Amino acid sequence: MINNLEGKFLRLLMIGDIVGRSGRRAVKETIPLLQKEGNFDFVIANGENAAGGLGITRKVADELFSCNIDVITMGNHVWRQKEIHNFISREERLIRPANFPPGVPGVGCNVFLTRNNLKIAVINLAGRTFMPVLDCPFRKANELLLRLTGLTKLIVVDFHAEATSEKVAMGWHLAGQVSAVCGTHTHVQTADERILYGGTAYISDIGMTGPRDSVIGVKKELAIEKFLSQIPQKFEVATGSYQFNAVIIEIDPQTGKAQLIKRIQNYE
Repeated sequence: MINNLEGKFLRLLMIGDIVGRSGRRAVKETIPLLQKEGNFDFVIANGENAAGGLGITRKVADELFSCNIDVITMGNHVWRQKEIHNFISREERLIRPANFPPGVPGVGCNVFLTRNNLKIAVINLAGRTFMPVLDCPFRKANELLLRLTGLTKLIVVDFHAEATSEKVAMGWHLAGQVSAVCGTHTHVQTADERILYGGTAYISDIGMTGPRDSVIGVKKELAIEKFLSQIPQKFEVATGSYQFNAVIIEIDPQTGKAQLIKRIQNYE
C-alpha cells in the first residue's frame, strides 16, 4: 500500500481553534479553495470553541464533518456543552485530551484511515501550565506512543496548551517520535514553524479560525471593558468577517517524517 505512494507526500491540513458561527463559515468557504491548490489526504481541526464559542454539540460536529474534516480535537472547554456526554463515547472522530483521568468519557487518541488508506494516529493532549491540572501530558504521550508502536509511523499531536514554553518542551520531547506536534488554545498564530530533528513538524500555535475583528474570538468591546474595569463580563462571540488559520504539513508516508510545514492565514 505504501509502495504505491513512493515519492508522494501525505498532505495534512490542521486547522486552528474554530470559534463560533464565523469560524464554521470560514471552514466551509476556505477548505474548498485550498483543495483547488492540491487535495488533502487528511484534515484535523480543533473544535473546542465551535458551538457558540464554548464546547461542541452533535449538530455542530456533524456540520464540521460535512466540510471534509476527518477528526475534531478538543481542549479545556470539551465539557462546556452538556450534550457532549451523549455522543462523545460513540463518535470516534471526536477526541478529547488524553490526559484526563481514567474513566472519563471519550478517547484521547485514535487511529484513522487517510484518503489513501494509510493509517494515521491522532493524539490530543492538554497542557498544565496556567490551565486546569490534569495528568502529566508528557508521560501520557510516552504511554500512548508505546501503544502505537507497530501500528503506524504517521502520528500527529494536537497539544492544547497556554504556555509556549510547555509547548516547545513537548515538541522537543517528541522530536523524532511523531510526525507533527502542533499547538492550539491561544488563538494567535505563531511564526515559529519548523521541522525538528528526526522529522517532526512543529508550531507553537496554529491560531484561530473565527471572527477577525475580535479579541481571540470575543467581542472586542466586552474584552476591553473587562481590562479597563476589572469587572467580570459575560463574553460573547464576535461576528462579522472571519480569519482562517491553519498549517499544511507534508509527511513521507514510508518514514512518518515531515518534510514541510507551512502556515496559512486567509481572511474574508
